[in-house]
Amino acid sequence: MAWNIQRGGGPRGGGGGQGPWGGGPGRQQPPNIEEMLRRSQDRFKRFIPSGGGGAKRITMIVLAAIILWLATGFYTVQPDEQGVALVFGKLSKKTGPGLHYNWPSPIGTVFRPKVTIVNQVQVGFRTASARSGGAIRAVPEESLMLTGDENIIDVRSVTFWIIKDAEKFLFNVRNPELTVKAASESAMREILGHNQFEFIRTRGRDKMSSEAIALTQSILDDYQSGIEVTDVVIQDINPPASVLDSFRDVQAARADMERAINEATAYLNEIVQQAQGEAAKITNEAEGFRAEKIAVADGESQRFISINSPEQREWLLSTEASLDASTCMRSFELFKELNKSARQLVQTTDALRCHGPATVDATPEGLSILSISMMKQAVLLRT
Repeated sequence: MAWNIQRGGGPRGGGGGQGPWGGGPGRQQPPNIEEMLRRSQDRFKRFIPSGGGGAKRITMIVLAAIILWLATGFYTVQPDEQGVALVFGKLSKKTGPGLHYNWPSPIGTVFRPKVTIVNQVQVGFRTASARSGGAIRAVPEESLMLTGDENIIDVRSVTFWIIKDAEKFLFNVRNPELTVKAASESAMREILGHNQFEFIRTRGRDKMSSEAIALTQSILDDYQSGIEVTDVVIQDINPPASVLDSFRDVQAARADMERAINEATAYLNEIVQQAQGEAAKITNEAEGFRAEKIAVADGESQRFISINSPEQREWLLSTEASLDASTCMRSFELFKELNKSARQLVQTTDALRCHGPATVDATPEGLSILSISMMKQAVLLRT
């Protein structure tokens, strides 16, 4: 063989014990390539014998390999997943939970995204991992926004979302988290631009959260993203850090003013209620006194009428006459004479003021049998 040809000499002289590489007998010999090829052929022949039986064995091996390859096309979709099967890069079908089949790789591909896991995106801040201590880092370029009354406000929110359509989610959105964050931030800026600073900080959180969900979902639907927004939580609303101390001073002064107003209003209500109670008490007492006096006067009038004779009543209910002082006295003396059963007669000061003409009240309601000017001013009391 060519590798075993002995040469007569070499640069170093003497060549009996040297190999083809010029080395001495103690040096490693180069690999015998022909021997290696021969051994490889022997091994292959032992594995696949020559003749018709060898071809059949090759066919069986190829068929077994194909069957095993096809068997790898079975896949399982879990209850929290949605399967999307592709064939040559084109959508073939969407599958639900269970066992399914698709062409194996590289012909077919199956994606199984988790569609029930609630993902979240933070806008305006970032929370470090628990391993790092959970520190919160502000992101001013996202959180600083402009309100409708041209005030700058620092808003931090969290948007929660899930996968609604796996096909759109996989093929229409390259970076889902970045897309959701951009849509949520844009929606929040638009909402803040239509509201006043004080409303946003006090009673506008629930309203803004609902509007943010609807507007963010509308933006993502326009992108055909296959994402559903479940909630938007506004975690913090504050003025910028540079004016936060001054803002708190203003808020404290405003709180003091509101407290003073509330105390004054409470005192006013208390005083008004007391005054109304006193007024009602006085009114009730006056009404009671009035009713008592009317009842006493009515009773005395009825008794006064009952003790008069028909002759006395007929004389008193005569035609219109001018009652001078002497006539009044005559009437009084006649009344006293005819009512001998009365043991005491009380005459008020006004009872003798008989002046000018007076018309005798002859109606049933007029319980008096004296003239109007006398009846209103004299009362007969019987003890």
